Amino acid sequence: MNRIRIITGIAACLALMLVQSAQKVQAQRTTSMRINEALVINEDNYVDDYGRRGGWVELYNTSANVVNIAGCFLTDDINEPKKYPIPKGDVLTKISPRQHILFWADSMAWHGTFHLNFRFQPDKSNFIALFDSDGKTLIDSVTVPAGQIPDVSYGLEVDGGLKWTSFAKVTPSTNNLTLDKNEKIENFKQNDAKGIGMTLTAMGVVFLGLILLYLIFKFVANMAIHLTKLRSKRAAGDASTDSGDISGEVLAAISTALYELNEDVHDIERTVLTIQKVRRTYSPWSSKIYSLREIPRK
Repeated sequence: MNRIRIITGIAACLALMLVQSAQKVQAQRTTSMRINEALVINEDNYVDDYGRRGGWVELYNTSANVVNIAGCFLTDDINEPKKYPIPKGDVLTKISPRQHILFWADSMAWHGTFHLNFRFQPDKSNFIALFDSDGKTLIDSVTVPAGQIPDVSYGLEVDGGLKWTSFAKVTPSTNNLTLDKNEKIENFKQNDAKGIGMTLTAMGVVFLGLILLYLIFKFVANMAIHLTKLRSKRAAGDASTDSGDISGEVLAAISTALYELNEDVHDIERTVLTIQKVRRTYSPWSSKIYSLREIPRK
């Protein structure tokens, strides 16, 4: 039995280690990255950490795991896939699930990890590609058409999607598709302008909750009372069973047997009642009546 438990424990540990290893491998997969948005001409838009304006490209993590893109490559030339190696050792290269990361195409790589060593050409089409750490596996690429309008970005209509479009309202490091209005809320406002339906709904929910609580507490109380009565009946039944199983004839026979046994064991003298006067020494000095004093007469 102990051997079976030991083997089972070892198997469980191995399975857990395999799952964790698979998760780690999956978490490091860079193939889930997508080029999400790019701005070629930046005249009056987003600024970098140095207060400068320049073109930028946004990457998006489409997976449900953290992806570290350190060691991958960004390039604007398909024939030079290793043009900009993303530095290792920067914690910001770890992209959380469904999150974005922004790189500046300003030819100022000495400014930090997220500044590329190439810039976009405003009057030409611009090719952008992301290669894996081997420098050969193409993860994603896009060609931004020529003739881009200043401060209008080119990106995926939905983050990580397939359809590309132009955005007059650029969205660096955030979702491309933003919902400014909630259709359900707008319909509710339109159909219930005075809030009567909302009030009735809220009161109905509260009263329904109170009724459910009342029914639950009542059911529990009734069950407790029923169980208490049932236990009392069982206890009374056990007590009556102990004395009720013996009939009167049996009790009479037992009494007779005990009497006969008493006659055989003890002699006749034990059954004779004798009354003898007990003499005790009496001293008037110890009597309480002599210690009482008479109440004086008025």
